[in-house]
Amino acid sequence: MATPKKALRRAITVKDIPAPTFINALAKHFKNTAAVEMPSWGDYAKTASGKELAPLNPDWYFIRAASIARKLYIRQGAGVGTLKDVYGISKDRGTRPSHHALGSGKIIRTIIHQLEKVKLVEKLPLKVGGRRISTQGRRDMDRLACKIVSEAVAVPQ
Repeated sequence: MATPKKALRRAITVKDIPAPTFINALAKHFKNTAAVEMPSWGDYAKTASGKELAPLNPDWYFIRAASIARKLYIRQGAGVGTLKDVYGISKDRGTRPSHHALGSGKIIRTIIHQLEKVKLVEKLPLKVGGRRISTQGRRDMDRLACKIVSEAVAVPQ
């Protein structure tokens, strides 16, 4: 059985961290470093056409940006259309059967453009299409994952 010191010797990646833990840490990082800025319309925007209200969490934009960055880390080549489907919801139509409603493309597009501006995400060649995490972005996200693991090991439970 591996000891905690030996476990830290192998490379820690984003895939080794539970999704909610990593997304919250990355969202906090985005908010503190101003890498991602909430647009002026962010307070009123719905995240999907099937939603009735805008999100209640004031940091929802940073959480969505972190979630998109993690999705692109795990699933390279995803584009706006794929992410619209991923962030879609089951629309409540009352007594009629539910249907899938796509997520907001504007939100996803603006987040991807902001992540491209800070060199976290890059476009794939035109024939392939979609986006992927850049090497610099992969390195930064893996460093954050390693920091999360080292903080968890340092704090006795």
